[in-house]
Order: sequence, then structure tokens, then C-alpha cells
Amino acid sequence: MKKVMVMLCALMMLIGAAGCGSSSTGSKPADKKELIVGTEPSFAPFEFPDKQSGETTGFDMDLIKALGKRAGYEKVTIKGMGFDALIPALDAGNIDVAIAGMSITDARKQKVNFTDPYYESGLMAIVKKDNNTIKSLDDLKGKTIAVQLGTTGAEAAGKIEGATVKTFDTSDTACLELKNGGADAVISDLPVLQYFLKQGGSEYAKAVGEPKKGDNYGIATAKKNKELCDKLNKALQDMKKDGEYQKIYDKWFK
Repeated sequence: MKKVMVMLCALMMLIGAAGCGSSSTGSKPADKKELIVGTEPSFAPFEFPDKQSGETTGFDMDLIKALGKRAGYEKVTIKGMGFDALIPALDAGNIDVAIAGMSITDARKQKVNFTDPYYESGLMAIVKKDNNTIKSLDDLKGKTIAVQLGTTGAEAAGKIEGATVKTFDTSDTACLELKNGGADAVISDLPVLQYFLKQGGSEYAKAVGEPKKGDNYGIATAKKNKELCDKLNKALQDMKKDGEYQKIYDKWFK
């Protein structure tokens, strides 16, 4: 009798272990319903605080909310942080995607997955309105240049011979440094500086030289999350086909 009981207990333990094993390997985790989006919310017109509500608005925000909905997410939550903190946040799993006017570069592609390009950008330089000596990027040799930390503008400024590069957390503060006389020029993304000039910056600043074209913005996901990148690509393709992308584009850039 004692042997039978021992055998029954052993059999029940085996059945229990098998059951636990099947539930952990055979079932799929519940689909994630919330998309956590990281951005640097001072990059108008792509992401910036709405003056009335204080919520982050802009082209990127409208785009990612539409993409999230199409990709099957019930909620899209925006988290603001420094631009240089976005890729580490992706890697740590604190956010699912990053969208912040982020140019697709070879160096960044080593760290994250990028969607297909969703916007063609470029770089531009601005100087004080009364500055008549700086007429192009070539004239910035040996000058003081204000840039946003971690951007392609900062990278470009660092390649200018003899230039002193001052880095700031936002494009706005880089422009403020120019206004206050702490820099000879600002180098930043073309659409951002164009928007800045239209929104009042032209009172003291002006664009110089020919813009450098060719930068493309992409939405970044963690290297380990290619499935999400593929979902966003499919949603982006569908939005371009049915016209929703164009409606959002026209709202901000027409």
C-alpha cells in the first residue's frame, strides 16, 4: 500500500510538471495594448507643447498616434525626454518606439531598427540678422556654433575646422544662445529652423547658405523588437496609399 501511494504521488508530480511546462511554452503572452512612445518635445513643428493644453503636439505626434491605431494598439502614450536619452530608453525597454525627427544614420542603425523614411529633411544654418560676414557653412570656420545635443546638426558642426561647438538639450535653447550673443550661428534641421523663423525667429535671425538636403527621418524601435518595426512599416505604407499620411503632412507643412 505504501509503495502504491509513493507511485501515485510521483505520477501526480510528473503530471503537474508537464502541465506547468505546457502552459509556459505553448501559450502566447497577451498582446500589448499600449504603445509607449519616447520623444524630445521641443522640436517644432514635429513635437512641441500645445500652448493651451500643454500636451505634446506636432506632425510626429499625429503620425505615431495614427500608426499605433493601425498597428492594433488601443492607447498611445507619449513620454518626453532628452534626445540623447531616446536610444538608451529603447534599449532598456522603457519605451517601445522613438519618434523625434530622428535622422536615419549608419551609426544609429547599429543600435536600433528604423522604419522606412517618413520625412525627408536636411540641415540649415542661421545667424543674427545683422551678420553680413557669414554667408555659408564655409564661413563658420573658427566660429562658435550652437547645436542640439546628439543631433546630425551637432555632428556637422563638429566637422567644421576650428569651430567651437556649444551643445544644448533643445533646439530652442540653441537659438536662444544665438539671440543672446553666445554663438555666431545655429545648425539644426531644415524644417525646424524654417518653422522657428516663421514663428518669430526672423525678428533677429536669418538663414544663410544653401541647405544641406538628404537626411531622412525614421521611427526607431529596439534591435530586439523587429516585429514592431515591421508592423509600423505596414501601417505607414497603408497610410500613404489611402491618403491619411498626406492629410497629416498637409496639416503641418502645406
